[in-house]
Amino acid sequence: MNKVRAFWIVLALLFSSPVWAFQSRVVAIPSAAMRQSFDATVVLPDDYARGNHTRRYPVIYVLHGSGGDYTDWTSNSRIGRLADRYHVILVMPDGGHESWYIDSPFNRDSQYETYVGNEVVAWADAHLRTIATKQGRAITGLSMGGFGALRIALDRPETFGAAGSISGAVDPRACEDEPGIAHVFGDPARHASYWNRNAIIVRARDFERDHIDLTIDCGVSDDFVSSNRTLHQRLVELGVPHDYAERTGGHTWAYWSNAIRYQVLFFANAFRRNGGYQQSTRA
Repeated sequence: MNKVRAFWIVLALLFSSPVWAFQSRVVAIPSAAMRQSFDATVVLPDDYARGNHTRRYPVIYVLHGSGGDYTDWTSNSRIGRLADRYHVILVMPDGGHESWYIDSPFNRDSQYETYVGNEVVAWADAHLRTIATKQGRAITGLSMGGFGALRIALDRPETFGAAGSISGAVDPRACEDEPGIAHVFGDPARHASYWNRNAIIVRARDFERDHIDLTIDCGVSDDFVSSNRTLHQRLVELGVPHDYAERTGGHTWAYWSNAIRYQVLFFANAFRRNGGYQQSTRA
């Protein structure tokens, strides 16, 4: 191959390959409920900065799992590219190591449902060019974050139009041995009623009422696959529309970094269908 031909081939590859120019930044988001601020990762699509400065974008809130933090998704996956591909804002808040994203009645310093479901959303709408309607918001997460995303969406159907769970711990009653969980759920024997009524499986009927676009997936080798199958079957019995998938894999980043691609595609389709991509010239 001569040098001239090689040059043109390289040039063609450069212009045909996608250029990922999303912006990733760490911000501090205050919590009145917990009287402190927590860091979060925000990813903005490339055209957010260089395009029409009156354009507004739908937002996907992506939650980390137990023992993780706000850097997990960007450190372990290529999630940022999805912001460019689907023209969405991604917000990845810190949910504490073992908060389970609930407002714990047993630990007043752990009020992460209010923080993520109310305060983070309010911050995003105030500081970013978001589409501040339920049709322009989705929430998902992995493991503990999958539980948190579904619970937050169930409790705030006026806020989130779509929700997802990846390898979700949808039945905390199967996680009694998880370090730290009793600090927020209480002792599983003495406070069994609290554990029971907060299991997503028990609350499946609420999805029937709330009309949330719903997607759930889990790896076939994941310890949580049984509870996810039970939730799926319950939703089928209730006639609740939802997307459910099992794929090869376990409770690992190899699975999660692949699954998030399908979930963001699902949310993008929901935004298009429900008007969540509508642009605004409002300042």
